Amino acid sequence: MPSRAIIFANGSLPDPSTALGAGLEPVRRLIQPGDLLLAADGGTRRLRALGLVPSAIIGDLDSLTADDRRWADERQVRLVAYPPDKNETDLELALAYAVEQGADEIVIAGALGGRLDQTLANLALLTDPRLAALDVRLDDGVEAAWFVRGRTRVEGSPGDIVSLLPWGRPVTGIVTDGLRWPLRGETLTPEKTRGISNEMLGGSASVSIESGLLLVVHRRLNTEH
Repeated sequence: MPSRAIIFANGSLPDPSTALGAGLEPVRRLIQPGDLLLAADGGTRRLRALGLVPSAIIGDLDSLTADDRRWADERQVRLVAYPPDKNETDLELALAYAVEQGADEIVIAGALGGRLDQTLANLALLTDPRLAALDVRLDDGVEAAWFVRGRTRVEGSPGDIVSLLPWGRPVTGIVTDGLRWPLRGETLTPEKTRGISNEMLGGSASVSIESGLLLVVHRRLNTEH
């Protein structure tokens, strides 16, 4: 059974023209040997561009071209097809598929940026209580986002930006270590911006909370590692 899955969604990835981006290379560095590679419909083209073959393509498949389908058929990729008139997004279906396959760590690439409604919906997917015991995060190789229900670590480089956003209600008992402006058992509320744009002092930082749901957004300044 796989322990780690990477799902490629059909959203934006870092712009290679920016100082932070290098095309698909930041995403390529996320992939580890043995990862279960999955595509949410049009995310197939991300994997094709990386020269990788997914184990399965999940969704209504309306974003696949005839060439994409031929490519998948030639490589015996499993197509998990759903009707177009469905209640779930392709990413929601792909996330459920990854969980069914036994993944306890899931990285979702191509789910940040682009359409605001899709980005917010993709973040909201991670609040599902059924995912509480899993490590599930959105990550494009430059920026990553995930929720804290107890404690988490942020691995990066000095100067990386870390923002802490309470989701839906106040988050209490926040304790941080390794950030420039520490929190020591404090509360953040959704209508205030105090948790935005903290900075890492070294290669690792920790965040713990007592109650609530805290969104961590980590923006890497160094995408070479």
